[in-house]
Amino acid sequence: MTLIQNLTIDQNWLIPLLIWTMVWKGIALWKCGRNNQLKWFIAILLLNTAGLLPIAYIVWFQKEIKSK
Repeated sequence: MTLIQNLTIDQNWLIPLLIWTMVWKGIALWKCGRNNQLKWFIAILLLNTAGLLPIAYIVWFQKEIKSK
């Protein structure tokens, strides 16, 4: 049996949570890479926080882009 077949009605929250996490993690990793913030990139890549760490990075910790 596969993972999807093993999900019961009570566990159907798992797939939306995984999608939510992947979207926020992808956005945050993109911004970390563009801003050369290696420590944040590694932390977001390795820690699974259901999107909380990536959201915190995006809102409070990313570098400001300087206009030319």
